[in-house]
Amino acid sequence: MAHREDLIMGISDEPVFLRSNAIIEPLVDKFYAWMHIVAPVQASLNLASLQVPMLESYLQNPQVHMAAVANPALRGGYFVNVDETRSMEVANLLDGIKRDRADMLGLAAAIAEAEELIRQSATGFDLTPLYPKLPEALNGLVELAYDTSNQPSMHFIEPLLYTSRFYDKSRQSVQLSLDDGVERPFILSTPRLSGPHALDLAIPFDHPGLDELFQARIKPTTVGRLREALGLDDAQTAQLGQLLTDRPSAAPDRNVTSGGRIRYYGHACLVLQTPEATVVTDPFISTDNRHGDRYTMDDLPDYIDLVLITHGHQDHIVLETLVQLRSRIGAVVVPRSSRGNLCDPSIGLYLKALGFTVVEVDDFDEVPIPGGKVIATPFLGEHSDLDIRAKSTYVVRMAGASVFIGADSSGIDPVLYRYIRSHLGNVDMAFLGMECDGAPLTWLYQGLLTRPVTKKMSDSRKLSGSNAAQAGAIMEELGADEAYIYAMGEESWQGHVMATTYNEDTYQIQQINEFLAWCQARGIHSEHLFNKREWTW
Repeated sequence: MAHREDLIMGISDEPVFLRSNAIIEPLVDKFYAWMHIVAPVQASLNLASLQVPMLESYLQNPQVHMAAVANPALRGGYFVNVDETRSMEVANLLDGIKRDRADMLGLAAAIAEAEELIRQSATGFDLTPLYPKLPEALNGLVELAYDTSNQPSMHFIEPLLYTSRFYDKSRQSVQLSLDDGVERPFILSTPRLSGPHALDLAIPFDHPGLDELFQARIKPTTVGRLREALGLDDAQTAQLGQLLTDRPSAAPDRNVTSGGRIRYYGHACLVLQTPEATVVTDPFISTDNRHGDRYTMDDLPDYIDLVLITHGHQDHIVLETLVQLRSRIGAVVVPRSSRGNLCDPSIGLYLKALGFTVVEVDDFDEVPIPGGKVIATPFLGEHSDLDIRAKSTYVVRMAGASVFIGADSSGIDPVLYRYIRSHLGNVDMAFLGMECDGAPLTWLYQGLLTRPVTKKMSDSRKLSGSNAAQAGAIMEELGADEAYIYAMGEESWQGHVMATTYNEDTYQIQQINEFLAWCQARGIHSEHLFNKREWTW
């Protein structure tokens, strides 16, 4: 057995494994990474109009921010959760951003200037004279166009932006620690500062050493290999020791030997398995295996054929889970974006830049798996009426079952689901999201809005899925035998990403109960999922 002193000093050749409750937080300029602060255009805009002003606001009055953080009514607000005693660290972070990210801040200013030029000068006539007037930062990276309603817009040549100075991997780092069950600060508002129990590594998200580290969940490695793979010094190797153990923690029943199995891992994550294949949807998985009330990383199979991403919101494409699984995933299936639309960055380009193998799909494209297939199906609404195409529901067929993965798709026009049924036939099980009173437009998209909207307008355009009537209409049109409500963000380990609070009087819960009663009256089996659930056949 390896001695802890040997592990810490990095001199043992004995096999070690990653502890079950090891977590990674991928960071961009110390903020928790998600697509809109990694993709070059969206990252520049969010940096300039959201993150920098938020840090400036905190430094002007830290007490206001901390008081807001302590107020349950303001949960999920843009308030920096850093004690005032560490405000100098926030000041240093802000100074570094202003100094080192001048190109990105300049890109944001150039986009604002170009948008104003288009508003003033694109009046239905030839756009050619506007190109010489564009800011230099945009030269070669955009195209101006009218739609068929004669409305002008600017489209970004997104693949080039990932090769430009505006995509800077030096912004990326990771913070490794152990999950102690305490809710982490809200990801959209609070940068991650260094601490005595965290190992900070200035490496990009596609660093191969991370794959070596996270493979150690299922196969042994050595401290020496990890030290070399991650480029650690003595002090970092000593910190790494807290993340390692000499015993594997993978569950013995993580693989399937016959039939089919579905496990609910919380929020929108489902693991669909047969002996031949595994499909995982929107992986967002706990690492804390102490409670027995959830499936964790320990319960995942060794190999995952496909990961299905339904859309780009921060609770459905979760890097802290995806990076850990990268070396075990055959491919990530993502919906194709509209190419160059400011509010619709390419999920495919984003994940490819982070080292993933990606398959992009359009509606009704099919992706084969051993013994079955995945079919992309349309996703309606939930994006505050923005023109976002990178969203998809799915039908998964395996082991003789047909399963509809509905995520947050809305029932605002149930006839859509009639078309899905006519094209694909009935489904056996439908997983539906019912966050029917979601956050307003500006909560998630304010950094991307090139013209201000009124509060009344923003509040009318919510990030909402189906209410009871809409969910019932989806079920009628799909002809499904069973309905399961999921993707509500209720599980305790998701608070740092979801920041949701429900009780029995909350509108969403009342709507779920109304839908369950509707199903019961029609002989449809239905459940409101929470924490964990398993189905086998």
